[in-house]
Amino acid sequence: MKTETPTTPIDLRQAVRQLGFGILMGGADVVPGVSGGTVALILGIYHRLVTAISHCDRRLWLLLKKQQWHEAMAHLDLPFLLSLGVGILLGVITLGGLMNELLTQPTTRGFALAALFGLICASLVVVGKMVLRSQPTSPPLLVAIGCVGAIFAAWLTQFTSTSTNTSLPYVFGCGAIAICAMILPGISGAYLLLILGLYDHITDILKRLPRGQVQADDLATLGVFALGCALGLISFSKVLRWLLQHYQGITMALLCGLMVGALPKVWPFQIDKSSEVQKLSHKHFENYWPELSIEVAICVAIAGALFVGVVFLEATAARSIRTKKS
Repeated sequence: MKTETPTTPIDLRQAVRQLGFGILMGGADVVPGVSGGTVALILGIYHRLVTAISHCDRRLWLLLKKQQWHEAMAHLDLPFLLSLGVGILLGVITLGGLMNELLTQPTTRGFALAALFGLICASLVVVGKMVLRSQPTSPPLLVAIGCVGAIFAAWLTQFTSTSTNTSLPYVFGCGAIAICAMILPGISGAYLLLILGLYDHITDILKRLPRGQVQADDLATLGVFALGCALGLISFSKVLRWLLQHYQGITMALLCGLMVGALPKVWPFQIDKSSEVQKLSHKHFENYWPELSIEVAICVAIAGALFVGVVFLEATAARSIRTKKS
């Protein structure tokens, strides 16, 4: 889809739109197996997001030191980051709970996964077009890099939690690692936290926080985790931005492969092998190939409708850009 370009003035209409984008990203980020980076790619804001975060740099510090507030805000693309950030926070609190409920209930899980499957497949088409439009690169090399990404993502999703360490240095490291995954399409930050053994601990504190049922240790854990996320995100975004500027085709091919490797996690037809377990993060599901039924037809229709809708919107946006240029 069309990639947005930064604008300095605060546009209320754009702010509301980006708030909605953030809500969708936040809802995806808290679901193990789903990536907020994939949602950003589908919505066409991925490049802008990575660029804005990477501008937490020396130039920003110098602008702030000189009290050049307007220039600093423009350099950081602050209106965009603020509206998106608030949306992500709201999405984590609201839509994340809804997605968790939809994915936990047997009657709605297949339909929710079908929607995610269709969206990710559509994003593969969008990213594929970006690869084709990028600087000339050997097609076999791009295919090989995509395969490496797919194999890595598929391998990563086979792991289960192996740690219960909640020390502050470990929490800091987990925050830095998980936030990097959250902006990578195809790799779920929530799933990495699950593998690292910290998902339930962090989400439990977040659930108790609005009710005031937290202690000083809990607040310290959240603060250190947030610090790890901030430093990890700023550092990793600079690497991503450099890769997108100098090796866009190769980078997008790798991201495309990561999404392909993650597709089995959102296959709509799964059997719950742990029906006695209540928490979604502790459940184990096994994919299967379904026989034709009304439920299967509905899942295919949901996935197909969202796939066609996203691809159509991306094609319409691209056509509009070409028309304006001609």
